[in-house]
Amino acid sequence: MLHLPILRWGTPYRSVNQVVTPHFRTREPLVSMSQANLGLIRRDLLRQAESRARLQAIPIAELVAMAGRAAGHFMNDRLLLDPESGTLQSPEDYVAQVSATTGMPFSNVRRNMVKVHGVLAKVEEVLAGLTRGLDLSVLDQGFSTAGGQMLSFFARTDALGVVLPSNSPGVHSLWAPATVLKIPLVLKPGSAEPWTPLRMIQAWAKAGAPPEAFAYYPTDHAGGNEILRSTGRGMVFGDVGSTRHWKADGRVEVHGPGYSKVVIGPDAADDWERYIEVIAESIANNGGRSCVNASGVWVTRHGDKIAEALAHRLARVVPRAADDPEAVLAPFADPEIARRMSSAIDADMAGDGPPARDVSAAVRGADRVASAHGGTYLLPTVIRCDADHPLANREFLFPYASVVEVPASRMPACLGPSLVVTCISNDAAFRARFVASPHVDRLNFGALPTTQIGWDQPHEGNLFEHLYARRAIQRLA
Repeated sequence: MLHLPILRWGTPYRSVNQVVTPHFRTREPLVSMSQANLGLIRRDLLRQAESRARLQAIPIAELVAMAGRAAGHFMNDRLLLDPESGTLQSPEDYVAQVSATTGMPFSNVRRNMVKVHGVLAKVEEVLAGLTRGLDLSVLDQGFSTAGGQMLSFFARTDALGVVLPSNSPGVHSLWAPATVLKIPLVLKPGSAEPWTPLRMIQAWAKAGAPPEAFAYYPTDHAGGNEILRSTGRGMVFGDVGSTRHWKADGRVEVHGPGYSKVVIGPDAADDWERYIEVIAESIANNGGRSCVNASGVWVTRHGDKIAEALAHRLARVVPRAADDPEAVLAPFADPEIARRMSSAIDADMAGDGPPARDVSAAVRGADRVASAHGGTYLLPTVIRCDADHPLANREFLFPYASVVEVPASRMPACLGPSLVVTCISNDAAFRARFVASPHVDRLNFGALPTTQIGWDQPHEGNLFEHLYARRAIQRLA
């Protein structure tokens, strides 16, 4: 059986306490992960400043070059998985292992692998977007006089603590640039997806980064909370319940449900058929497991027709074998989670509030929960409901979307917080309301999938501003 160690600022450590994760289909033990306890984490995190000093000594230009090399190693090389046994992980091993513990099809894992590679390979472009074109060499000495203007930035923290999820490897692209920004990483991997952060660390190490810049702690919920408490800046991924505690803590960037949406404006409403493919891609890409997946389609007319057409289009997304290149849906490692989600949808539809209709039910001619290829799946679901129905603004870990029809005058105020909104409209006044909305984090104009990300645009929050603050600076000439 494979073993994954703790990395204590780059030093591998085998713990007596280990947790075994099985292959989700066969239930055979697949990997044993050493577990870090609170005492070990607290003791190690006293050394954050030492780790930061190692990165501070490396010029930004060199770190950018390392990121490019790390991108290639991550994508193409056999990398060390367990130093004690000398086990190496090929790219093909990585894809199979992520799929084995999360249920993701190979094709989805590879797409996410490309996403992580892209952020590392294009890190200059990414950071140019995050910093609005700042010459990053200012971080080498802390200040700059370029262009006759005094600029100075200081780090808000000696390390970035990140509590990671298991739903999709693509989320790791959010913290990937931190190393170039000279901030060490303290990572708690998801219990079902420990592979990606460890592979990224090993890719950086092979590219020449100091191993002391990385701490990797498989641990329990209490250990994750300790990481967030003990680092000056943090990130946490999870559902509303698991992230609620950190919402009020300005040190921690919370990545929960996105409630992303596609909106068809009044001027484009009669051409809705042209946009069904874009909407379907927004809902189903990556198996519907990303915060940028659309979970709502808000329109001013033709709601019933759009819901019907979308249900027929998504009915073509069916369970397939993990190695099928056409596979999109991911099964649930725990079948009970799929059943609970499905029951929650049915309970909301049966409630005393306004009516809602599962348009997909008649189209698929089967239960929402399906067993196939040794796994349990939730089949794509389109719900037609009113704006005040509980299902109008819900998000689930499978291709799910509500279709809601409201007057144009109510948008975007009625949408609620939205990570991404694709606004399909050429109406300047209608667009202007979305530009002015404080509740829309990312805004696409035109028929762009909500899942399409620009390298030069912040995804959710701004990593540079999270890690660095600008100070006033002046000196006597």
